[in-house]
Amino acid sequence: MTTVTDGSPSVTTPAKRLSPLLIGIGFAVLCASWMLNAMDRQVFYPLLPQIREELGLTLVESGFLATSFTLGLAIAGFLAGFLVDRFSRKSIVLGSVIVFSLGTGLVAVSQGFWDMAAYRLLSGIGEGVQATALYAIIGAFFFHRRAFAAGFVGVAFGAGIFLGPLIGVPFATDFGTWRAPFILFALLGVVMALLISIFVKRDMSEASAGRGGIDAADAFDFMPSTLLNRNTAVLGLGAALAGVVFYGYLGLYPTFLTESLGFDPGQSSLAVAMGGLGAMLALLFGYLGDRFPQKWVLLVSFVGTALVAWPMYTTATEPVLQYVLSFLIGAFASGGLFTNISTALQRSVRPERVGRGQGIFVLTYYVAAAFSGTIFGALVGALGWAGAGLVQVVGVSVVGALLMLLVRTDQMIRRKTA
Repeated sequence: MTTVTDGSPSVTTPAKRLSPLLIGIGFAVLCASWMLNAMDRQVFYPLLPQIREELGLTLVESGFLATSFTLGLAIAGFLAGFLVDRFSRKSIVLGSVIVFSLGTGLVAVSQGFWDMAAYRLLSGIGEGVQATALYAIIGAFFFHRRAFAAGFVGVAFGAGIFLGPLIGVPFATDFGTWRAPFILFALLGVVMALLISIFVKRDMSEASAGRGGIDAADAFDFMPSTLLNRNTAVLGLGAALAGVVFYGYLGLYPTFLTESLGFDPGQSSLAVAMGGLGAMLALLFGYLGDRFPQKWVLLVSFVGTALVAWPMYTTATEPVLQYVLSFLIGAFASGGLFTNISTALQRSVRPERVGRGQGIFVLTYYVAAAFSGTIFGALVGALGWAGAGLVQVVGVSVVGALLMLLVRTDQMIRRKTA
């Protein structure tokens, strides 16, 4: 039994029925599914110059394709928030993995801008539903250590960012076409769905958030009773800014390295992969988010992103410097911001709305991300690469840091040792 004080009456949660081994295996499989998700989406970016050349795409069109899949991710993820609070989360995760794998496989047969955009959108729909259901499982099962648990998912995401280009680009080279990796990852998605069906137990996936035999309304009466409140509004806007920042960097970063700095494909792939290694620090940022007020962890993450992005787009021209900066921006913008905004939004709603809280994050983060590549491409045309980086990555990060000062930590679920 675990007793936790939340600034409200003590909450006692019953011991889980699953053994630690089954919990560990199930959680590892869920993390692996998210890693495949990251590999699936990440392989697109270093292959984009080849795709752009073969299909005759403009820079703005390329930027849209790089990030537009997140529009489907955002809308589907938000709607999924209502589903995961009512229906089987395991079934929803299974279906979502199949859908994003189908979309990925269809990208391999794209013939132009419009059909590729449609397939990327389909892939995004699957990924959005998966994101909401996965983080809802974490928020419910690891109720009072959710940021730390989400950190493991962040590590898996970072590993996917790291491995995606390193596996996908050589695979494309070996088969002589950029289309080959998308077929590979689509087939791996089918395998992953099978693993989820076997190893993720419903006692884990369908856990009830924060329910310990007491009335949730009494236990959490220090929190707003509505889904839309000051914290969800502020953090939702912060999520949108984080989406603009991270996907502004991620979507066209290989193109920036290739066209502006003259990096070869191998150097560009390694630079992107270093961002994935940095994202694996999500475990550290998740630990900090459970130990300290998340508004300050988020503020530091926004400031860190701004400080790193400044030289990335202005003065760093050597590969080693770009590797280091990409690692750091992955740490702050993905490991810090993604992990803590998503769990802070869950902590800003009452436990029975954990899925909808996660849905707000997916909606705001990924709608903004969907247009970040298009905006960045337009800014490059107007201001050049340095100007675009300073406006979209540095400037927006500064605004995000200031916004976090408005978060009310006294209206968030927080963990203290009784």
